[in-house]
Amino acid sequence: MIPSIPQSRAFKGVYAAYISVFFLYLLIPLLVVAVFAFNDAMFPSLPWKGFTFDWFFSSTEPKLGIFHDSTIMEGIGVSLFVAFWVTVLSVFVGTCNAFLFERKNFPFKNFLYVLMILPLVIPGIILGISMLVFSNTVVNGVENVFGYEMEFLRPGLVLVILGQFSFITTIATLVISARLRKFDISLEEAALNLGASHLTAVRTITLPYLKPALFGAGIVAFLMSFENFNTTLMLVGSDAPLTITMFDRLKEGSTPALNAVSLLLMIVSAILAITSIFLQREKGQK
Repeated sequence: MIPSIPQSRAFKGVYAAYISVFFLYLLIPLLVVAVFAFNDAMFPSLPWKGFTFDWFFSSTEPKLGIFHDSTIMEGIGVSLFVAFWVTVLSVFVGTCNAFLFERKNFPFKNFLYVLMILPLVIPGIILGISMLVFSNTVVNGVENVFGYEMEFLRPGLVLVILGQFSFITTIATLVISARLRKFDISLEEAALNLGASHLTAVRTITLPYLKPALFGAGIVAFLMSFENFNTTLMLVGSDAPLTITMFDRLKEGSTPALNAVSLLLMIVSAILAITSIFLQREKGQK
């Protein structure tokens, strides 16, 4: 709807109804998941058996709470480990990419830029399969020629981190590039004229300016890594992140414990998303 164009009352009513239905469509499934996390029953479905915190804090079977479920807690730990390294690598490489594409001119720049954003349009499961096939080819080739087993490139956490990093770093690059594009390069030139080295100028002037974008890119990278499933499914080994653990648990039969985990993920994701929004607002005001 364009505010400057006069609209009839009927059109405004239909538009408001459409917006309401759209957001209800998004929120109702999340509310259902959250409500059944507190259902005092063995299955996350009607009828409602009563309110309970057992699926969070109970230490006894059959209603074992998620905070006493070693498998769930190990999955959370693995996901945090993977998300941490994916975030660090994505923000670091994304920053380097931003400076490269925004500050430098070199042959085939546009072509390489397209290659950089290509992982965003490739389905995650295809990306995971491609990474798996490539790594196995490299490992088998090295083993056949040199007799050395590159075990770290077999399905496992290293491959999961590399697989997620391959597309998440693109998003980090785009976020940081958008901020760097607005930077006044004359500030760096003034520092250089006053005797600062190029590295010092970037460290003391440019990077502080990029700080909101760096934090925003880090939050997005962390959330995308923690909640990734398709790519991770193809590359995971014996140490399973939370999404894979929940998938395996779901195949055995769903309980409200999975709803409890989902509710915690929604809360943490919402907090990080709100933090990212405030950072973006701060970025826009500066």
